[in-house]
Amino acid sequence: MHTSQPQAVECVLATPGSWAERELHTQRLCWLRVESVNRVLREIVQENRFSKASSALTAEDKFCSTLEQCLMVAQCVKQMDVSSDSSEDHSGVLGLTAERVQRQMPPEQELVEMKQRLSSELLQHLKKKAVSILKYYQPEWENESEGLRSVKLSKLPELLDAEQKRAKSLTEKNRENETLLQRQTHAQLSELLKCMNILQRLVLDLRLKAQKDLDRKKIEYFQAKCETGLQKIRAEMLEVQLDTYTRDKIAAHKKITEKLRAELKSSELDKQTLESKLTSFQIYGQDFEALAEEYSRLRREIATKSWALKEFSA
Repeated sequence: MHTSQPQAVECVLATPGSWAERELHTQRLCWLRVESVNRVLREIVQENRFSKASSALTAEDKFCSTLEQCLMVAQCVKQMDVSSDSSEDHSGVLGLTAERVQRQMPPEQELVEMKQRLSSELLQHLKKKAVSILKYYQPEWENESEGLRSVKLSKLPELLDAEQKRAKSLTEKNRENETLLQRQTHAQLSELLKCMNILQRLVLDLRLKAQKDLDRKKIEYFQAKCETGLQKIRAEMLEVQLDTYTRDKIAAHKKITEKLRAELKSSELDKQTLESKLTSFQIYGQDFEALAEEYSRLRREIATKSWALKEFSA
């Protein structure tokens, strides 16, 4: 009991909704059918208007002018149509009413003749459009016979349905390919960024290594340059010495050196003698001072001769 009641309620509630959907679908189909026929009729009128080659009025022109007048009156009436739910009094555009506009319809005889040709003209125009569509999709069918073309025209809805499905499939496939392409592009850009970072690190490392080698080579170059400068200075000094000290000067220096050495040796002997005397005569007073002064003089003399000997020996 409890489980069957909700199901019944759902069925009752679902019925009006489904009926409304069916009714809406029916109304849409009716509107689409009327709108399609209206547009095809306007195309017939336009094609006839643009294909006129002379001013002579033909039966075809009479049919199209009657049709055009009917379409214009119908459009005006449609624009002036007022909903029956409104209680206000509408006088229409410029004081016109639908009844007055409908008086502009063609005469009854022309309407009858137009209606007699309307179905055939409509069918012929639709067939012409179907043939043009068929030629667009299948150009190889253009030169075939009328009977075979009619058979293939009967299959045109299936062809268009297949083309529509194929177009939808291609659209979905293009969307998938676009999404895949975006993902691949993102992945490729990420890989390129990684490669750029790696290349940047490699360039930095190689630059530092090259800079280190360059600095080492610069140091070696400056060291060699300094060594060359020192050798050049030494060579200049030797050249100066060679220019300054000739053989005669060197021989004179040797004699002076030998003489100074002999005097230095004699002075050292005198120093030793005086030191021994100084030791022996320390007990004496003023005599000791005289000996001390003599000793100091000898020491100064020995120092002077030692400096002169060193200078000449250099």
